[in-house]
Amino acid sequence: MSYFVKNDVENNTPVASSGVTMEALGQSDTFLGFQEQIAKVAPIDRPVLIIGERGTGKELAATRLHYLSGRWEGALVTINCAALPPSLMETELFGHEKGAFTGAVQRRQGRFEAADSGTLFLDEIGNIPMEAQEKILRVVEYGAFVRVGGTRPVEVDVRVIGATNADLPALAKDNRFKQDLLDRLSFEVLFLPPLRERHGDILFLADHFARRMAYEMKMEEMPSFSPGAASTLEGHPWPGNIRELKNVVERAVYRSATPRIKSINLDPFQSPYEAEKIRPTLLGTAKEEMTGKDSEIPDFDQLPLKDAVKSLEIKMIKRALKNARYHQKKAAGLLGLTYDQFRGLLRKYSVEISLG
Repeated sequence: MSYFVKNDVENNTPVASSGVTMEALGQSDTFLGFQEQIAKVAPIDRPVLIIGERGTGKELAATRLHYLSGRWEGALVTINCAALPPSLMETELFGHEKGAFTGAVQRRQGRFEAADSGTLFLDEIGNIPMEAQEKILRVVEYGAFVRVGGTRPVEVDVRVIGATNADLPALAKDNRFKQDLLDRLSFEVLFLPPLRERHGDILFLADHFARRMAYEMKMEEMPSFSPGAASTLEGHPWPGNIRELKNVVERAVYRSATPRIKSINLDPFQSPYEAEKIRPTLLGTAKEEMTGKDSEIPDFDQLPLKDAVKSLEIKMIKRALKNARYHQKKAAGLLGLTYDQFRGLLRKYSVEISLG
């Protein structure tokens, strides 16, 4: 029986489950194209590197690679390399012999042995210390390693999948990642598309997360998004990708008094009092500008209407950005605009308004 093993960060021990409950969803051409790449390389028994921003689903991609491969009946063992201190990395990966160090009261298997005949997923692979990288290279090349404190080689048959958001070639150039290991792991390099490039998937995923949240809350009617809420979701750049979208949608469902969701809070850390504190200053500035008291604004009486409106919009956008400390969502709120409307004005005046 196959099983999925995730890293228990708190106890630094593998945790097995009898099935995989995670899912990768999408309908855009970009998403489907990436899934085709996974399906193509999965049967090829070679290492794969997955490159992607935070929240894009690197672990989901590794899981799909494993279960579409000939190793699907073996174990999928996952270790988050960023969650372990360098001093523990070697023992976690390769295990140790009894008496190898203080506290080693018995022999312990490492992750490579746990993944024998299966797949080892090294998440955040760029965080692995150089000493451990040398041993990983030997396992990938020769299928053998020595436990910490041991002398006898241990043979394993493991496929390695690595994932990171780091620039591994740059790390190798700076001697922070072994070039030989990078060469061996990069039989295929898959780039996970960020959510902002998956055109058509944002509302598709938002609807999925909203329905799942409604089911969890035992709501009688399934939620839906108003045109304004949908526009806000589609206009956001989603730096946190799917993880951020899921959190935003679930919060919107939980807070909405009706199944029709009209309000989207993209920033839960935005104080409801901060905007009120800044807004009078901004409005006072606008009054000055309209009466020509600001020396940076031309005399509107001497300008055609179209040019006067443009000049005032540019000035107010700049002032809003400054007062919001260049937080674009807050600046949009100060101007009484949606984030999508504000981004449209930024694009319209991209030459006149430089964000640095």
